[in-house]
Amino acid sequence: MTSFIKSVTFDCHEPLVVAEFWAAALGSNVDEDSTPERAWVEPAGWGGPSLWFQKVPEGKVAKNRQHFDLRVMGDLVEERERLVGLGARVRGDQDDHDDLVVMLDPEGNEFCVER
Repeated sequence: MTSFIKSVTFDCHEPLVVAEFWAAALGSNVDEDSTPERAWVEPAGWGGPSLWFQKVPEGKVAKNRQHFDLRVMGDLVEERERLVGLGARVRGDQDDHDDLVVMLDPEGNEFCVER
């Protein structure tokens, strides 16, 4: 017997804010039963784990040891700007790449966006 990934969990200060960002970024919605203490986002379309966001008292103190790599279906610069408009920011200490940008979600969790 094997296991499967049911959800990916984010510890955060504001679960609804982070859930709204990831729902918009991935073309999904925040589940209607979400609260300020916990929120989740079902995957758009079929397949993939749910994203779970739970409120914790402590803040993020180090680089994530695990992160998402998002594949852009169109222009990388346009997608970067769309994500910035949703509340993400480009990580300031990265080298310029034509095919990859390292970004931070509203609470500072790293993720990559690539061609």
